[in-house]
Amino acid sequence: MTNLFSRRSVLGAGGAVAGAAALGSLGLNQAAAASGTSRLWQSEKVRYDSRYRLVYAADAEGNRIPDFSYAGYKYGDSPIPHVRTATTVRPVAGDNTAHLQAAIDEVGARTPDRNGFRGAVLLAPGNYPVAGTLRVNRSGVVLRGSGDGADPAKHTIIQATGNTPVSRDVVVLGGSVSTGWRGEVPGTRTDITSDWVQVGAKSFEVADASGLKRGDNIILIHPCTEAWLASVDYGGTAKDAGWVVDSQPITYNRHIKSIRGNTVTVDVPLFEHLRRARSQSYLYVWDRAGLVTDVGVENLRIDIQFAGDPDVDEAHAWVGVKVRQVEDAWVRDSTFLHFAKAGVETTEATRVTVRNCKALDPASVVTGGLRYNFNSEAFSQQILFVDCYATKARHAFISNGASSASGIVFLRGTSEGALASSEGHRRWSQGLLWDNHRDIAPKVDLVLGIYNRGDYGTGHGWATSHSVGWNCDVGTARLVVQKPPTAQNYAIGGKGVITGDGPFPNPAGFIEGANRPGLFPPSLYQAQYLDRHR
Repeated sequence: MTNLFSRRSVLGAGGAVAGAAALGSLGLNQAAAASGTSRLWQSEKVRYDSRYRLVYAADAEGNRIPDFSYAGYKYGDSPIPHVRTATTVRPVAGDNTAHLQAAIDEVGARTPDRNGFRGAVLLAPGNYPVAGTLRVNRSGVVLRGSGDGADPAKHTIIQATGNTPVSRDVVVLGGSVSTGWRGEVPGTRTDITSDWVQVGAKSFEVADASGLKRGDNIILIHPCTEAWLASVDYGGTAKDAGWVVDSQPITYNRHIKSIRGNTVTVDVPLFEHLRRARSQSYLYVWDRAGLVTDVGVENLRIDIQFAGDPDVDEAHAWVGVKVRQVEDAWVRDSTFLHFAKAGVETTEATRVTVRNCKALDPASVVTGGLRYNFNSEAFSQQILFVDCYATKARHAFISNGASSASGIVFLRGTSEGALASSEGHRRWSQGLLWDNHRDIAPKVDLVLGIYNRGDYGTGHGWATSHSVGWNCDVGTARLVVQKPPTAQNYAIGGKGVITGDGPFPNPAGFIEGANRPGLFPPSLYQAQYLDRHR
């Protein structure tokens, strides 16, 4: 099926348009013949109609699979750019932190070109001991190595040394602090007056649109009220105390595409129902204070130095690359080793692509809060992890961002030797997609969780809603999918033990086509992307 769903369709719009045209000229039978498969089948929840457009079926509660295709750098609509090299640096003896930071700051002080880029800092091959944190904190700057292999004669190896400050990040891509998108432009707040905004919708009514305009960056808040908490069983936290009022506001970062009267249309669908009777949602224009845009890390290796037993020692750097306070950023073609928490971690980040990266061999105690190899924390939205590889993870591909994290896609991710499950981790994250995820030789039975975590952690409860496992291969292990109150989760076309029987008894989510080959389209994200560009 590569003629219909090539990797080009993930990485640039040109491939997407060509793929859509190819699909439009084929029926399902012809596509089956072209693929050499005689028994292709489509999901009842999302399928092609007679015009070769995707259509979505809702259940009696109005639950439907949302469109995940807006994830990634520039919504996935522009290829990750090759930014010109502005300066080349080579390693020096001893700690290279100040040496590298000076080069990054020098490029950051340059005037951006017409595309907003200041230039790339190219690290020549070699070993670069770094005892501090490197900060790519000016828009339009790229930190680029000469390859992510293990040979310093050919590749760039940042050797993170020491533990000062404790549990540090080696590279921070973006701003210096997290604001939680709280910077409200005065006079722009208005209530959402639609009685019900369905999951997957992009338009809704507001009380007064006079303070808004096309292109505004808005923050939409669904407050965590008593009525909403009651509707979701106070989080379903088993023996732990239930969630409390104001603890889990649902938050979306969006841009206004159009305004007609008091009807506002935004750029990306919502990943949860907004029911006015349970919570009065509102929005405001965000001031974007401190936001960094169009930055990247690429083609390098971060090897965090540690001493002793890799299952004990965690007195070293914890995160390879922290992507924070950014819009439109990327991490690609890089390898991260011996972190305690994550190879790549996003927080307060929107429209980020993490592509062709490896997060290998964590060094830490095997316990809670550690070994989240590819991790999206709070205020992470429209994040695309594609063709990434994790080893010895507790949670290889995870959202730990609770109710402010949504629209996160893990496409063709591979986890080897998992020590716990990839999953939505806690407190009502929304709209997560594991698409063609694969587990190899896991050390545990449950390797992909779209479910309730009950009293795990600190009242994790319902970990995610409106989330999907599509065409995933968990081998002989288990994928657990359960239905939250007021919402749904889905496992479609999976290979392995696909079940609703999780660690905390709850209704099974929607399960379809388990261990049935021939799911069409084979990738939900790519099919949605192609459909959006037709």
